[in-house]
Amino acid sequence: MYSLFPMLAVLIWSANTVVSKAAAQALDPAAISFYRWLLAALILTPLSLRPALRQWRAIRPWLGRFAVLAALGMVMYQCLAYYAAHSTSATNMGVICALIPLLGLALNAVAFRQPVGAHALFGVAVSLLGVLYLLGQGRPLKLLSGGVNRGDALMLVGSLSYALYGILLRRWAPPFGSWTNLYIQVLLAVLMLVPVALSADSLAVPPQGAGLVAFAGIASSVLAPYLWMRGIQGLGSERTAIFMNLLPLFTAVIASALLGETIHDYHWLGGGLILLGVSLSQGGWAKLRGLVRSTA
Repeated sequence: MYSLFPMLAVLIWSANTVVSKAAAQALDPAAISFYRWLLAALILTPLSLRPALRQWRAIRPWLGRFAVLAALGMVMYQCLAYYAAHSTSATNMGVICALIPLLGLALNAVAFRQPVGAHALFGVAVSLLGVLYLLGQGRPLKLLSGGVNRGDALMLVGSLSYALYGILLRRWAPPFGSWTNLYIQVLLAVLMLVPVALSADSLAVPPQGAGLVAFAGIASSVLAPYLWMRGIQGLGSERTAIFMNLLPLFTAVIASALLGETIHDYHWLGGGLILLGVSLSQGGWAKLRGLVRSTA
């Protein structure tokens, strides 16, 4: 039963990747970035304002850290995704998001000097091969002459930002409860996004864009985090994190069905190598060896 919660959360986040692509045709990326978190703040306020006010004295010293988290996870990552959607496919965006666990592993090793085992390094190498194959559209050497697509590059930077967000969130572990932690970050994100919104060519929301903003602000920003937290409560963080590997597959299927995107062979092979690398870096190598020994 608990497995259903993270699966639904990943399904919503996958659909939101497709929403980001669809929004590129209807809304200014700066506008939807702002409206998404503003809507989330309005929804969370009746539930979270009083608990936040009761803990305000304890929260104040944490505002700097909350601001860093909001900037990384809600401003940079989401804004870059909306801008990336103008020049890459939703399928590519979903596959690149699968790199976040490995990027976190690399950042932990470089910035926080956390030891990295041989199996993890092998996983990184396998995933890197998958990334090069994907970005080169099946011809990795093409990157030497043509470079990386702008949208793919933005998604890579955004994924790196979100990987750092995940590391800092775990290391700092704000002690105010999941909903209060989320609420404070959302409020700060809205403030940070005001100048971004003012840079938009247009803040108008056309009729075809209203549903996209509603999905991003309600389903992806409020409902999915709730489902994810329920999954962690029932399964634990490690077992829940495994479900994120479904994001590229769900995104590709939804993008194919709703946007008519073609899933090419390089998506399957490149995405498969990325997910294999993620699995190996998270202990999948030991499990694979155990399976081989048990069947020998």
